[in-house]
Amino acid sequence: MKEDIQTKLNALAPLIAQSYKKYKYTSHLDCDNLDCENMPEREKIIDIVLRLRELLFPGYFDKQSNCVKTIDFMISEHITYIYERLYKQIYKSFMLQNRDNISQKEEITARAQEKSYAFLEKIPTLRDILSMDVQAAFDGDPAASSTDEVIFSYPGIFAITVHRIAHELHMLGIPLIPRIMSEYAHTLTGIDIHPGAKIGKYFFIDHGTGIVIGETTVIGDFVKIYQGVTLGALSLKAGQRLKGTKRHPTLEDNVIVYAGASILGGETVIGEGVVIGSNVFITRSITGKTNVSLKNQDLIYTDKASKRSRKNDDNIVIDWVI
Repeated sequence: MKEDIQTKLNALAPLIAQSYKKYKYTSHLDCDNLDCENMPEREKIIDIVLRLRELLFPGYFDKQSNCVKTIDFMISEHITYIYERLYKQIYKSFMLQNRDNISQKEEITARAQEKSYAFLEKIPTLRDILSMDVQAAFDGDPAASSTDEVIFSYPGIFAITVHRIAHELHMLGIPLIPRIMSEYAHTLTGIDIHPGAKIGKYFFIDHGTGIVIGETTVIGDFVKIYQGVTLGALSLKAGQRLKGTKRHPTLEDNVIVYAGASILGGETVIGEGVVIGSNVFITRSITGKTNVSLKNQDLIYTDKASKRSRKNDDNIVIDWVI
């Protein structure tokens, strides 16, 4: 019986292999043109993200205790660990991007090392802006008991931390790795921020689940958005032909966008100080200092005893029919 099953299983192998050949863009098996070890490794990229979080928020997520007396040693240990692993993943990403021309391995190695160091130079700047993001979350949420609580537990802070890391790598021209990082945060938090999105300082995501921020979005300083907000494109029918165009909106400084709002289009600019109410759908620019909201919806209240309904203005409008 076992031999019969094994024979059937063996017969499946060439059928699956045939599908590999048919859909080459979903497999990487041609080791003559691409070193099979030169695929970026998702788990190692996630490890880099977590080690960077330890470096960016010292004392919160470290696996070992640190103190001021040993801080220089701790930092040196972190950046050495990150550098060695990051440049190897960047190298793999460059090799994958240039898989039809991989003869210049030494040059690609040097470029990967240069990019890795250039990213680590951004750590003080990232610390500056993330400190403002933490303060924004604490200042903007009366339920927050401390900035420690914000750092430890707020999904919005985790999402924006990963985004700011991924965005710096994106700006350095690193392929694939930034998107792996952003989708890792998306998986854990439900907050989808493309690494290409430009987000200013003191940015606060409240609750966060279901937020989508597209690649060409530009967000100013002191902006606050709530769960379910979409900063998206008007249409993607043209597909790849839209690559490189401004497809997503711009939010200027001090904008607030409440839950469920959709703001779409690359030419859409939400002016400074605008407040966007819940569940609105916007496809055109809004001038500054404007409040945008839906007209009050009619609410129907049903008296179970009389089985009659009335609107919120207390006028009975229909008989209740079971």
